[in-house]
Amino acid sequence: MTPYRASRKWRLGTISRTAAAALTLALTAAVLTVTVTPTPAAGAADGLAVCSTDPATPHRQVRAMWISSVANIDWPSQTGLSVPAQQAEFRAWLDLAVQKNMNAVVVQIRPTADAFWPSPHEPWSQWLTGTQGVNPGYDPLAFMVSEAHARNLEFHGWFNPYRVANHDDPTRLVSSHPARKNPGWRFAHGGKLYYNPGIPAVRDFVENAIMDAVTRYDLDGVHLDDYFYPYPVSGETIADASAYAQYGAGFANVHDWRRNNVNLLVRELDQRIHAAKSWVTFGISPFGIWRNAATDPLGSRTSGLQSYDAVYADTRLWAKQGWVDYLAPQIYWHLGYSVADYEVLTAWWADVVRGTDVQLLIGQAAYRTGAAGQDPAWQRPDELTNHLFHNRRYPEVGGDIFFSAKDVRANRLGGISRLVADHYSRPALMPARGTAAAPAKPSITSATRVSGGVSLAWQRDGSGGPTSYAVYRVDGSPATDQCFFADARNLLGTVRGTSFTDLTAVPTRTYTYYLTAMDRTHHESGPSTGRVVSSTGGPFSVVVDNGDAGFTAGAAWGTSSFSSQLHGADYRFASPTTASDPAWFKLEIPNAGSYRVEIWYSANSGYNSATPFIVATSVGNQVVNVDQRVNGGQWRGLGTFALSAGTYNVVGVSRWTSTSGYVIADAVRVTMLQ
Repeated sequence: MTPYRASRKWRLGTISRTAAAALTLALTAAVLTVTVTPTPAAGAADGLAVCSTDPATPHRQVRAMWISSVANIDWPSQTGLSVPAQQAEFRAWLDLAVQKNMNAVVVQIRPTADAFWPSPHEPWSQWLTGTQGVNPGYDPLAFMVSEAHARNLEFHGWFNPYRVANHDDPTRLVSSHPARKNPGWRFAHGGKLYYNPGIPAVRDFVENAIMDAVTRYDLDGVHLDDYFYPYPVSGETIADASAYAQYGAGFANVHDWRRNNVNLLVRELDQRIHAAKSWVTFGISPFGIWRNAATDPLGSRTSGLQSYDAVYADTRLWAKQGWVDYLAPQIYWHLGYSVADYEVLTAWWADVVRGTDVQLLIGQAAYRTGAAGQDPAWQRPDELTNHLFHNRRYPEVGGDIFFSAKDVRANRLGGISRLVADHYSRPALMPARGTAAAPAKPSITSATRVSGGVSLAWQRDGSGGPTSYAVYRVDGSPATDQCFFADARNLLGTVRGTSFTDLTAVPTRTYTYYLTAMDRTHHESGPSTGRVVSSTGGPFSVVVDNGDAGFTAGAAWGTSSFSSQLHGADYRFASPTTASDPAWFKLEIPNAGSYRVEIWYSANSGYNSATPFIVATSVGNQVVNVDQRVNGGQWRGLGTFALSAGTYNVVGVSRWTSTSGYVIADAVRVTMLQ
């Protein structure tokens, strides 16, 4: 038994009683300082100390999004794209994940008993070329894993175990399809085709198909979704009576037998994955409700569909038996929903995994925010961010996965931007898995200023231990303090290579850089010796766009890319009102002094002639009215202002104006005067 299998626990750090109590208040506070006692294995520094940390910048947290291939939901966007077009689309999804400070992607590579790699078991997926069994001209899985790792994103392969087709006509399957060659393996239900989970040969086949990807590709995780037995369809029964008659001896009823069939798949996959590659994590994303308390006293205070009974997924058993590394229940309901309250279910799932080595992630319904036909709660831009505030109450919650990528990109109502500003303003390391020893401390070999930033370089340990590195930056040149590394406030990013360029470095500031090394399961070394990079004395200047984490706006502010004069990808707009409701640009001002403040907006004859811009000066707010009907698409000066040092809302765009037409918030630039 390897050390990893002896204990698969995902390590987030040891939280003191003070911190645990303080976390219960996090739902009502966007930023809360708590006390954390990190252990050497969980933190980057040696020894023990009590450090003040911010739950908004956790050191470790899973942040991922599902990238769906079935029906071309996310990728590829349509069938038959050229290889360069497919690859460009996928790179854009990875770049989006990096932009949002995510650290993993969960990509559907076996959506309908087919494959996104040259599998010896199953045909090429129809979602690539439009025709099942047709070679797309390259190996998509090899490409995707390589591109994800180049950005130091974990790549988790998402497999649907039993779904064969989203139709019930076997003649539409390619002639070589195993479900066509073995008609006894399949059944139709609800207009779809499924493999029969009750046939041992089917279970072996499904496991072999998945294990082919595990053994041949550098996956970081294996992920199953919530589709085991098919969801109930009115007036239909599952056509597995003959299989039950043949294989169901010893079971009191067909329902217990079906649950056991699913249990066998989960337990055997867990064993086979970790026997082949101990570092690969195995997780399942079940339906959000196991059982209701009215049915089972161990269930949740809900009244919805029960996955234990409906699809025969005994997820509670999997956690208690340790057959998975993580569960990511799809809690796709809002806070306060009477049938299935997000708050109730998060607490229930946290209780299920408490005391086990199974980590809890939460499946989040990004697709519901701002979507037509959803409950009014999902028309609030703060619904998703409030979910993550609520998660802070439970140390068992190790992160979130968002469904799906296209909805993260859509950012309806600005809900994703709000969430990123509140919770993902800094990067985060993946939780460490298992009990492996951390790599040795690395050494920074060079740290020099270059055009646009600071370039760092180091040498890889020849032992092959480190897989990736984390780069930290501290203002000034203070003595090394373990608390620099207790959360992610000083974390710039992670990389698998041996160089890093800090593009956010300001020429007028002095910094100290540190480097840590991580192994394949994210155990982190102590920090390197700090390398100081002195200021150049040049002028400080910073730009904040409405798409950046420093921008915030209320629900009344819409998003548009209508005008060609925009700065960045889009801009924000709102109607005038007799209340300020400003959109704010938050900046980090390095030193108190005089600064030139400039704005960028799109102009239109229908926009506002007296938009109030607020500048938070050191002597109070000053307002400058701007005619946004003209002079758009360029930097326009508001004036020179005395600003205080610190990070705060420096420039705002108010809606409180008596003139008609939209007020526009797009970008600001602040420059220190010499």
